[in-house]
Order: sequence, then C-alpha cells, then structure tokens
Amino acid sequence: MTRRSAFAIDVPDALLARVRRGDRVAFEQVYRWFERPVFNLALRLCGNRAEADEVLQDTMLKAWSAIAGFRGDGGSPFWGWLRQIAVNEALMHLRRQRRLELELDGDADCDLLMDGGPLPPAAADAALLQRAIASLPAVTRSVLWLYHAEGYTHDEIAAVMQRSASFSKSQLARGTRRLRQLLQVEVASSPKEAIHA
Repeated sequence: MTRRSAFAIDVPDALLARVRRGDRVAFEQVYRWFERPVFNLALRLCGNRAEADEVLQDTMLKAWSAIAGFRGDGGSPFWGWLRQIAVNEALMHLRRQRRLELELDGDADCDLLMDGGPLPPAAADAALLQRAIASLPAVTRSVLWLYHAEGYTHDEIAAVMQRSASFSKSQLARGTRRLRQLLQVEVASSPKEAIHA
C-alpha cells in the first residue's frame, strides 16, 4: 500500500482562479497550506533546515510565477504540480552543491537486498529514524523519501533524478540496508549469502 503524500491537499478551483489573477491573499493561503509539506520534503532531501527554507522559498516563488501555466489537465491536481516543483528545486539545490555525485562502489550487491518493502519495524522510533535518515548520502536519502513517503515509482524517481530505474532501485536497496544497520535491525540472510557462508 502506497502512503498518501502530505501534499495531497485539495485546493478549491475558486481559490486557484484567484491566485492565477494575481491575488496575493489567495496565494498566501495556498502558501500556508503547503508550507509544511514543501519544507518537510526539502528537509528530507537536503538534510538541513537552512537549505530546506531556501528550497521552500524557491519553490513558492516558482509556483507564484508559473501558476498561470497550471491547467490541471487530465485531472492532475494542483498539489501534484507543486510537489513536482518542490522535488525539482530540492534536487537542483543538491546538484548545485554537487551533492548528487555518488560513490557507486558497493552497489553491485544491492540486488541481494532488493525488497523495496516497508522500512524496518524499528522505524517506530521516529527520532532514531530521523537521525538515521539524515546520516545517509543526499541521493540515497532522496530516493528513500520519494519512494516511501511520496509514493513515487522507480521510473518517476529515475526521471526527476535523470538516472535509470535500476539506479533508483539500487539506491533504495542501499538505503534500506544502511537504515537496517543504523537501526540495528537484523536481516535474514539471502539465499546467495547462505551459499557463500
């Protein structure tokens, strides 16, 4: 079951129409509704509050300047459009800082751990999980957050990160494995590991 995004806030068409006409009070209302989801996404992807604040401001400025281009064609909701802007802004921020550069060594064994399932049971301790996630490399943390919290598919993650779906799967596996280590969750040996033991 995919978790519903914190962005999934229905914005009335009348409010969006006011925002399109340049009504700053209407935009302030939209800003307040989405301030926390945008900030939280940016915090999870960038890793610190100052950068998350910067991404929040950049996202909202871009949304304000581009709102006339939002049509909601095909039933796509405003929140999905805004979330995409936030993801793009956070990833651009990381790219500018060259924090999406990776050490890809060690990815070869990620296929052994490709469960893609829910995070470990120890994740119930939110503070511990938050610290563990914050310690991950930016790209791994981003893939984990987009996949588990925002419900992105591997193909969608690949598209926004300008990589392949297998890259997304590999990073998810790497991040899940590292979280299990950090949270001290024991993982049953895979069949391949048992053969080599």
